[in-house]
Amino acid sequence: MTSVVFVHGTGVRAKSYEKSFARVVNGLGRVRAEVRVVRCLWGEEHGASLGLDGASVPVRSKNRGVGGGELLDEDDPLAVWALLEVDPLAELREFAEAARARRGGGARAGFAPGRQDPWHTIADRVRGLSLAGVAGSGESLAGASGGGESVKGASGGGESLAGVSGGGLSLAGVSGGGGSPAELVSDLAPHLGPAAGRVAHEISRTLGGTPPADGIEAIAARAVYALAVQRAEGPDGADEPLPVDGADRDAVVGALTDQLGGTDRGGFAARAAKGVAVRALNSYLSPLSSLAHSFRSGITRGSVPAGGDILRYQARGAGVRAAIRAAVRQAVDSGHGPVVLLAHSLGGIACVDLLADPDPPAGVELLVTVGSQAPFLYELDALTALRRGEPLPAAFPRWINVYDEHDLLGFVGAKVFPGRVTDLRVDTRQPFPRAHTSYFAHRRLYELLAPELP
Repeated sequence: MTSVVFVHGTGVRAKSYEKSFARVVNGLGRVRAEVRVVRCLWGEEHGASLGLDGASVPVRSKNRGVGGGELLDEDDPLAVWALLEVDPLAELREFAEAARARRGGGARAGFAPGRQDPWHTIADRVRGLSLAGVAGSGESLAGASGGGESVKGASGGGESLAGVSGGGLSLAGVSGGGGSPAELVSDLAPHLGPAAGRVAHEISRTLGGTPPADGIEAIAARAVYALAVQRAEGPDGADEPLPVDGADRDAVVGALTDQLGGTDRGGFAARAAKGVAVRALNSYLSPLSSLAHSFRSGITRGSVPAGGDILRYQARGAGVRAAIRAAVRQAVDSGHGPVVLLAHSLGGIACVDLLADPDPPAGVELLVTVGSQAPFLYELDALTALRRGEPLPAAFPRWINVYDEHDLLGFVGAKVFPGRVTDLRVDTRQPFPRAHTSYFAHRRLYELLAPELP
């Protein structure tokens, strides 16, 4: 039985780690049911925090917006999703503005007197949206209640897929594995109603009395989805971004669009709605800088775990590496076969530093870095245990490096360490920064790893 030690990246704390851990257990269980997944949560003890309660953050006195920036390519769906990350209603508001412009001076045009406004009818349909039509939404995740870390309910502890009584993570009803739509549906379900109500209100308020126009179904579906994601991630983005595969996102949005009577499942700007996202983004470029200044304190506090962990690791990284070493030792001592380190982002940097150390932990046969900056830091001569120009130690294990071209924090290693690193590219179909947090929701990742695990 192979033991996979899952090492998280920057900004992760207990709550978000458990969600990612469950996805890894689920994903590996689908392709290699005998694999045992071992926890390595270092963020709680060795992560960054504002020890003086933000005393270093200046109080804002003036509001200066910068403006400018690149224009959105209307044929780039990732750019549209990047816009909706900023403001889920931006596209809908721009659609409404165009509809009001078409109405001109006519009073309440677009529907016959005495009949219900068609936009109110659409708003009612939005309020009735559900996730029941999403493929795989009938699959369920039973809640984890303790337990250990095995994918197959083996004796001796383990996070179990077999639904063992008394603990473990039961996935008996799931037939899709890591990153299935069922997981996304589970995350969004409590928030869909409020999100749909907000979008319905916006449609009635801004579009009532305007002429009919094509494309509202897909725009409304995207707005509902984006709002539900925003709510699921907590106020002010307090929680780690949901790891969402683009295919699962499209499945959810497509099902919502279908319920509204739309047909644009694959596109993002149809007919009269084409170009809406372009105008919306351009409207938001200038205010964003000003808003960032206005809410600097909250933004800084929210970014401390992600950015602060990186800075703290560079100065105080020994504790993180010690935590990984202890997790490897636990996996080796358990006697559950060869050990694999599966490490995301900063966790990958720490694992490379640890394995390149003159005294590396014994028993690691494979390192898998995902969305990691280790090759980049080597090129900068910024790794702790390995100087630029030095080769990987002879005892360094086989290394697979996974990256997504849309992840600006993911780097390749094959050209940096020729013959020692295998790069595997995936496409989560997510814009940055969500592309950086969505690897473990991507089914293809586990399919690529399955034959590589010892």
